[in-house]
Amino acid sequence: MGETMVVLAPAAPTPLEDADRLAVGVGGAESNVAMALARLGYRAAWVSRVGDDPFGRRVLREVAAAGVDTSLVAVDPAAPTGVYLKDPGPDGTRVHYHRAGSAASRLTARALDDPRLAGVRLLHLTGITPALSRSCRDLVAHALTARPLPAARISFDVNHRPRLWPARRAAPVLRDLADRADVVLVGLDEAAALWGVTAPAAVRALLPGPDLVVVKDGGVGATALPRTGAGVFVPALPAPVREPVGAGDAFAAGFLAGLLRGLDPAACLRLGHLTAVPALAAAGDTAPPPDPDWTARALALPDARWATLVPPEPAGPPQWAPDRAGREQNAGGHGGGSGR
Repeated sequence: MGETMVVLAPAAPTPLEDADRLAVGVGGAESNVAMALARLGYRAAWVSRVGDDPFGRRVLREVAAAGVDTSLVAVDPAAPTGVYLKDPGPDGTRVHYHRAGSAASRLTARALDDPRLAGVRLLHLTGITPALSRSCRDLVAHALTARPLPAARISFDVNHRPRLWPARRAAPVLRDLADRADVVLVGLDEAAALWGVTAPAAVRALLPGPDLVVVKDGGVGATALPRTGAGVFVPALPAPVREPVGAGDAFAAGFLAGLLRGLDPAACLRLGHLTAVPALAAAGDTAPPPDPDWTARALALPDARWATLVPPEPAGPPQWAPDRAGREQNAGGHGGGSGR
């Protein structure tokens, strides 16, 4: 549940102010996760609002094309679909939002009242939604506190967006909301910026409520920490990076798919890393997951073999490398995810 926008980006790798043509895409952290889960074989629905405009129709079409049920998305005749622009530069890609007063910012707690949601096993939320409006913040708090979907495990990706609200204002809100979830995903860099903690164990101590806290540390790896007992760390995989936007959402989808399968935390982390790799190589925010048979083999590897695994190129066969030398960047943890 959350906002998805139309993405405008230079068609050629050039700063936005110098671009002659813009490519049109679709981006939203929550719908990215839903699309990835659908591609992994799960029934997924997306709850949101879009404007009654061409961009809203584009969003609905692209999300549905990935196999996601969009029948729970309201079309708002009085508010527009949000837009954001990507601005590539030598220091990375900046984003510029045009989303104030968007249709999705008018979501309310009633969004979860639809009887078609009965029996949902997993509700995925992010810290982006409460930054959009007062009613959106109330919706997320309602979902986490009143539990209108009692059968659903709730996952919460912190996904702090400084351009939406500064850390000093977001920190207490996001900590409170995250602590009410069942599963929390947060980047170590986010945790440091928001709460001043720099180690996974310190993040876990700040969030005693969730059953499981997953701390992502960029290309280093990710750690899953249960409420009791020892945490488990799984290193990220080496992968060439074309565009990191969306990799965090892919990791979240892979990890959550592992939970839905009943896998142990280490295998869930592995599936998160494996699902993130194709997203790093894609120009857009989403990408198809790796081959299921190859994924099954990778999940079954002993730890020593996992550490030498080099994911296949998009059109190539799997490789088993003796070390990671010469690779461009590791994949998996990648911060907050979508960049939107």
